[in-house]
Amino acid sequence: MTEAAGEPREQVLRDEAQARDGKDPLRGSRTSGFWAATVGLGVVLVLLIIFIAQNTRKTTVSFLAWDGQVPVAVALLIAAVAGMFLVGLAGMLRILQLRRRVRRESR
Repeated sequence: MTEAAGEPREQVLRDEAQARDGKDPLRGSRTSGFWAATVGLGVVLVLLIIFIAQNTRKTTVSFLAWDGQVPVAVALLIAAVAGMFLVGLAGMLRILQLRRRVRRESR
């Protein structure tokens, strides 16, 4: 298939070997990962701004002894952040548990 396109077989084999060795010039890098993360974060922030702008109606929130009125968007964002914190905490505890198990078994 590639020989029909005018590329000699030796060049194709050399390119495949180079890709296997990790010397592919188009491989991912830290910079490309950072760029993708920046673009992704920008998209998330734009969606967050739209969400906040569309949910400005106030609602009453009660938690334990606290009562207050906050915009719906703020209440939902606080709940989402609290949920992410709890998930992160559970994940961190699981990672620590696995690391301890690996350390114990490697002795």
